[in-house]
Amino acid sequence: MDLSRKFHIRESSHRIHNPFTDEQLATLGRVLRLAPGSRLLDLASGSGELLCTWARDHGSTGTGVDISTVFTAAARERAVELGVADRVTFVHDDAAGFVAAEPVAVACCLGATWIGGGFDGTVALLRRSLAAGGVIVVGEPYWRREPTAEVVAGCGVGPDEEFRMLPDLLRRVGELGYDVVELVVADQEGWDRYEAAQWHNIRDWLVANSDDELAAELRAELATGPERYARYRREYLGWAVVAMMPR
Repeated sequence: MDLSRKFHIRESSHRIHNPFTDEQLATLGRVLRLAPGSRLLDLASGSGELLCTWARDHGSTGTGVDISTVFTAAARERAVELGVADRVTFVHDDAAGFVAAEPVAVACCLGATWIGGGFDGTVALLRRSLAAGGVIVVGEPYWRREPTAEVVAGCGVGPDEEFRMLPDLLRRVGELGYDVVELVVADQEGWDRYEAAQWHNIRDWLVANSDDELAAELRAELATGPERYARYRREYLGWAVVAMMPR
């Protein structure tokens, strides 16, 4: 049970596996008004930056769950580095269907709503771990402009993924029975840092692994990816983190 090697190669230098800057992640933690000792759950927690930095900055505690052995190990190292290993725990497991042993004040899933079969299902999954008065936090792509079929393909959006325009995404929160209480939206700087770092990671890996069975595929990806990103994803696809509370 693990992520693909290609994913690990692309994001080998990332601490945040989404198009968020350090500053935007810090802003999100601040606007959630976390009280010291707040218990968090982060599904698909990646390299643990959310839980670790928020524990450092706000005194929160929490559990992160991720299917990647590589990222889970990195998260544990980050917790030690920031001096919060006594307040956060990282579990190597499939986040799909994971429910916290005790209700949490904040239940998160940033950029991995496939664990619940989409946005609606992920909100429902997080609700199962939520304490009374708690907040659900979900990061999700959205269309900045109505896409054509060419744009959808160029952005790499799969047939099972259905993204909305941002107003429609926020309306959907209400339709599910929640109030939107916060919104932090990625900007193009965040997208550039997330995507461009992947090209550098791939390049470094290719130099060291030119004979690997994945080399030809990743070489082709590096040759076409930057142009495709600038033409499609950078112009058409946004990314937002929505915080919501049950009505």
